[in-house]
Formats: sequence, C-alpha cells, structure tokens
Amino acid sequence: MSLDAIEIETGAKPGAAVIWLHGLGADGHDFEPIVPELRLPASKPVRFVFPNAPQRPVTINMGMRMPAWYDILQMGGGAEDEAGIRGSQLAIENLISQEVKRGIPRNKIVLAGFSQGGAIALQTALRHPERLAGVMALSTYLPLGEKLGKERAAPNSDLPIFMAHGSDDPMIPMARALHSRDALLELGYPVEWREYPMPHSVCPGEIADIAAFLLRIL
Repeated sequence: MSLDAIEIETGAKPGAAVIWLHGLGADGHDFEPIVPELRLPASKPVRFVFPNAPQRPVTINMGMRMPAWYDILQMGGGAEDEAGIRGSQLAIENLISQEVKRGIPRNKIVLAGFSQGGAIALQTALRHPERLAGVMALSTYLPLGEKLGKERAAPNSDLPIFMAHGSDDPMIPMARALHSRDALLELGYPVEWREYPMPHSVCPGEIADIAAFLLRIL
C-alpha cells in the first residue's frame, strides 16, 4: 500500500528525514505542530514526513473504521494483528525508499512514532536491511517482540533508540513499556529511556529531549 503524507521541511535541500507515524485514530497532522517547537538549526535542514494510516476496522472500538496501522484485538497485550503490523512495515519501507530516491542517505533517516505508530517504527527500523540513523518510540511498546531475535537486521543491531513514556499512561501501562525496553536492552540495543509525569501524550520536556536526540544522531 502507498501512503499519502504531510511534509514539512525546516530549510531548503534537506539532508536528513524523519518519518513520523501518528497514533490510533489520528492523522498525519497530529505531530505537525511539534516541528517548530524542536527548534532544529536552519543550517541542517530536515524533511519531516507524516504519513496517514489507512482506514480499517478496529476490534477494541467495536469494529469501527478509523486510521490505524493495524488492528488492536484487546487492551493491554495478548494476541497481535501480525498481518496488519507487517503490512504497515512494508508501507514504511516504501517511504524509506522514496526518501532515498529523493537523495536522503539511509543513515540520515529516522523513524519515529507515537503509540501504534511507535510500534510500527520499532518493527520496521530494527528489521531494516540497511543502516538507519535512529528510531524514536513514544508512549508505545515493542510489537511481535518474541520474533525480533530471529528477524533483526545486523546493520541496525546497535541502532540508537529513544523511548519515552508517561508515568500516568492509561492506554499503554508503564509496565508494558518497561517490558519492551528490557527486551530491547537484552538484545543489546542502546535504549535511551525517559519517563515523564504525563498521560498518553507528549509534554514540553519530552520535546526538548527529542530535539537533543535528533541533533545527536543527525
């Protein structure tokens, strides 16, 4: 599937790209306002790509159709929509290829995502066959975690990972996020972990930490 996306460039001729995936029921406009708040230097322009997830029925929402990267079968874990997760992974791989065709080196491409989008960012980045710049996983968890050990790609085996979570998150409990973090650490990934006193959202302190992470890896 090909995805339509909103794009913002922080300057002419960007030399890096951030592909940023929204959460369940949102759209590509959701994280658009964060770009100016990151205050990235004009001397190193970045292209932000905010794709829109396809509409699909979501089981936990009584089968209602909404923008979703994959179906969620029940709250709090359990069985996963593997076909949906892998389908979205392929769609994001296509976006990476598009950026490469536009002249952005793969090692200057960051995958980022919030909630469901963060799960797809992790799923894709850690299996991508060529080295990327890093991944940002915000208020999320590691999907298909038990398969990562066999499926992980060697070029991204030490990919910088920024993981952030709210201590009062009612949607994805902190324990689930910590379990994902620990699974990544066990596989040897360098995870930069941050906790904030917030619900299932983003806060100013987190935005500052995201900016610092991007400046370091790009």
